[in-house]
Amino acid sequence: MKRTEGVLSDGRRIIWFDESDDAARDAVDRRGLPRLVSASQLRFDPLLGEWVAIATHRQDRTFLPPAEECPLCPTVAGRHSEIPTSDYDVVVFENRFPAFGGADAAGGRCEVVCFTSDHSSSFGALSPARVRLVVDVWADRTAELGELPGVRYVFPFENRGAEIGVTVPHPHGQIYAYPYVPPLPARMLAMARAHAEATGRNLFADVLSAEREAGERVVLAGRYWTAFVPRAARWPVEVHLYPNRRVPDLAALQDAERDEFADLYLDVLGRLDALYDAALPYVAAWQQAPARPDRDGDRELAHLHLRVFSIRRAPDRLKYLAGSESGAGAFISDVLPEAVAQRLRGA
Repeated sequence: MKRTEGVLSDGRRIIWFDESDDAARDAVDRRGLPRLVSASQLRFDPLLGEWVAIATHRQDRTFLPPAEECPLCPTVAGRHSEIPTSDYDVVVFENRFPAFGGADAAGGRCEVVCFTSDHSSSFGALSPARVRLVVDVWADRTAELGELPGVRYVFPFENRGAEIGVTVPHPHGQIYAYPYVPPLPARMLAMARAHAEATGRNLFADVLSAEREAGERVVLAGRYWTAFVPRAARWPVEVHLYPNRRVPDLAALQDAERDEFADLYLDVLGRLDALYDAALPYVAAWQQAPARPDRDGDRELAHLHLRVFSIRRAPDRLKYLAGSESGAGAFISDVLPEAVAQRLRGA
């Protein structure tokens, strides 16, 4: 992997990650953008004990541009994009419309990860070598962002599909480096801490072991990874991918684990698209340990895993978060997890 750093015309950082060592990434961003000024605020909800980001500048972010105006495609003659080179493998840059934080990372940082220069492609259409490169990129950003003094939690994710709310269809994901541990991982870590105090064992490892032993919800099982539908799945389609060895974060994965993940994840994505014989809208979200330095000892409790879920519950129906889910935070599932796992195994 070749890593090349640069700076966009408004001062934002950009990093090229290439499969080939002879890739030349010396182009200059000639757009003359004004310096990035974030209007984000973090406000604390005392009733729920959670932080909420107020980011009014995001109202003006790019929204469903035509393909010829895509900001994530390479720069070509007569049209400048966020990537000032004529091609690329994987590119990471600071978000022009961050949900929070800024260049100093005092309030966190938001980055965009472009998986390919091919506008019409998708993550599931990438080669295993390209997915392997993306894993290395996620690991690189997890390690570096996690060392920033204002960052507590690094969260790589991908939103795919208009139904999910994607506003730029070019294959890409994002990385949020939060200045706090978000509610979902914080809750999981609290449960893991209680489990460890009661049993002396790791909760995530126990869940993985139980799923592998039961087998009925396992979709794929490799030497280093297991993909399964969780017993209490909240979403109509939901698959969790765990490394069989407990590691805290992406940076801790060994080469063999990264290699197998590329093949296994592509297999899972292919099965998801085969469910309804169409591209499945999904969110793919990495759950990992809090960033270093870990003030609470949670890195010893965490177990890296990827959660992939979709709101599609039938070929022509979506799962909306209505009264119970949105109003009370209580999920009600319309499908049986064991049935979803069986369908995915046979897809």
